[in-house]
Amino acid sequence: MPSDPGLRRRISEYDPDNQDRVRRAYLQKGPCQPVNHIFPQTIINGRLRCFNPSWFAMYQPWLEYSIDKDATYCLYCYLFKSPTKEGGGDAFTSEGFRNWKKGEKLGSHVGGPTSAHNKAREKADNLLNQKQSIQTSLSRQTDRTRLEYRTRLNASVEAVRFLLRQGLAFRGHDESLNSTNQGNFLEFLKVLSNNSDAIKGVVLKNAPENHKLISPDIQKDIVRACAIEISNSIAYELGDACFAILVDESRDMSYKEQMSIVLRYVDARGRVVERFFGVVHVADTNAITLKATIEAMLAKHGLTLVAVARKHKEIDSLFHTVSNISNVVGASAKRRDILREKHAVRILEALETGEIQSGKGLNQELVLKRPGDTRWSSHYNVLALQKKEQDIVNAIELVRIAKLRLQEMRTNEWDSFLDEVSSFCITLEIDISKMDDRFVPQGRSRRTSHEITNLHHYRVELFYTVIDMQLQELNNRFNEANTELLFCTSCFNPRNCFSTFEINKLVRLAELYLNDVSPSELVMLRNQCATYIMRSNFEFSSTKGITELVRKMVEKRKDVI
Repeated sequence: MPSDPGLRRRISEYDPDNQDRVRRAYLQKGPCQPVNHIFPQTIINGRLRCFNPSWFAMYQPWLEYSIDKDATYCLYCYLFKSPTKEGGGDAFTSEGFRNWKKGEKLGSHVGGPTSAHNKAREKADNLLNQKQSIQTSLSRQTDRTRLEYRTRLNASVEAVRFLLRQGLAFRGHDESLNSTNQGNFLEFLKVLSNNSDAIKGVVLKNAPENHKLISPDIQKDIVRACAIEISNSIAYELGDACFAILVDESRDMSYKEQMSIVLRYVDARGRVVERFFGVVHVADTNAITLKATIEAMLAKHGLTLVAVARKHKEIDSLFHTVSNISNVVGASAKRRDILREKHAVRILEALETGEIQSGKGLNQELVLKRPGDTRWSSHYNVLALQKKEQDIVNAIELVRIAKLRLQEMRTNEWDSFLDEVSSFCITLEIDISKMDDRFVPQGRSRRTSHEITNLHHYRVELFYTVIDMQLQELNNRFNEANTELLFCTSCFNPRNCFSTFEINKLVRLAELYLNDVSPSELVMLRNQCATYIMRSNFEFSSTKGITELVRKMVEKRKDVI
């Protein structure tokens, strides 16, 4: 927008939607008054005359001078004057006033209280007065509405956060206005509103009918937003560090298959933490589906994984059958009572015959436990390697013993195992197949089945195969390289004043990571280890494990060389 009034276009030539913005911009800029300009002289009635700069001070708010046209203008009239001839006509708007002999005409232009000039000045004052403008009123109303919306939204978010943190249900059976219990979400909002007048004035009955922010869809949106923020926070905390995943089956009440994922890693303080990362619906629990689902979930945060799955079809079918039985019995209180009664009768019979012993904590009332589809450890009550207090050396020794025990079972304990199963079947009146008869798989005819006996099937295809799979899994997880790595790592255990500390193991551990440790650093490592353990023996004497050692090293900045 040109500052020289002689070069401006009429206000009416601007877009109607922009005219007020143009007017406000010129008013904020002020009138064009080039005080230091050398004003040219013009012959008027035989005498040289020119613009008098003192007129700027006399008519400071509105008088303008155009250097291009050598004429004066009225800023107020240019911006707001209606198209009439009163108050000097167009002399002070488009044509310009240049009769320097009659300076009193400037005062005549102002006129009385109802003159065109004063009406234009009043419009200018109103436009600059934000408190009286319509736009300001709308803006003020918008600010108030925005504040009320923020307060209402924060209340709903606080209610959602509380219910999520406590693991409580959101909805109620009856959420009508006349209900005495509208559900946890609405009831918690009432508690918030009763303790804050600011919240009470904008939520529930005091909120707009179509903007209460309490609908189930809104609740789910807030829950999803919380889940996204928490997942992003976990991924940010994890950064580029290594991590492990814990995956478990988490079937809901409608028996839909779901998979829960937990991340396990070491944080910046050296603490081992486990974070629940999410629950994902899966169509089935085979390895391909699980791997694809986990990868899709972690790919959102740039994370990768390694997955394993079970393989034996008949064992998988066994656990699937047990799971179905557990579902059928567990879904009915009547069936559970029948199961407890039969179990109690069987316990009494066994006690009378001396088959089992009585004592404190023995022969308790039981219910069927459904094994997880993906968590094999749920098929057993205790797994020694998972004990928190177990150190690495003892854990490796337990793995070695487990391998020997499985091999012993495979070599020498088939007969005793068969006798135990037969006794179990006889007790429960279950038919026992003759081991010398020909084995016929279910769903197949004798013509298409292989010529094998029941003994060969149960001994070779089941007993040996399952043991071999377990041995193979242990060998894959605890091979020679992994075992050596774990033994070397065990010397970090600070218990008993670093009694397991061995410099040779630490040097060997460094040799396994040649990409991270240079040859020159290996040469210096022996002296550094000896110095470090002498200096740190007192500081870390109270630590009880590698996890606590790592945390204290970070706290004391001993992790930085």
